[in-house]
Amino acid sequence: MELTIREERPDDCRTVGELVEAAFRPLVFSDHTEHLLVARLRRSEAFVPGLSLVAEAEGRLVGHVLLTRLEVVAEDRSAATVLGVAPLSVLPGLQNRGIGSALLREAHRRAVRAGFGAALLVGHADYYPRFGYVPASRFGIRFPFDAPDACCLAAELVPGSLGGVHGTVRYPAAFFGETPEA
Repeated sequence: MELTIREERPDDCRTVGELVEAAFRPLVFSDHTEHLLVARLRRSEAFVPGLSLVAEAEGRLVGHVLLTRLEVVAEDRSAATVLGVAPLSVLPGLQNRGIGSALLREAHRRAVRAGFGAALLVGHADYYPRFGYVPASRFGIRFPFDAPDACCLAAELVPGSLGGVHGTVRYPAAFFGETPEA
């Protein structure tokens, strides 16, 4: 299967929503609102143009990844901007074929070119380490909710970029169902 990865276009939004919903539908741990999160994040200040990518094969969208701005806030209230990976989606039936890996690797390359040095996510402890993710706690980064340490992950896209970064992840309001005023 020949795969093309490109930036999401405005006319992809509906199809991306359907793809994300389908990808998470069979997952027990999902709240099945990831497609709504993607729509909210597109309208938020956390959105980074160029870091919402789709994978296309045989004339249809088969995968999507979105990276948005997050902050890690220290006790002294200083903040470091990083990226959050959420979500990474591949159509059921096409998973485990390298589509998600290709999307994430390309997203990382584009993130570095855009000036970002690190990414955080909550995800499978067995999947993400191949992309350089380790428990965020190793950097002194905490997530603002109860989740297993092995699933709260961080990656330095640029070596040393998380040196001196520590504190609690602050998610944009869009993660909590809030959207900016129109």
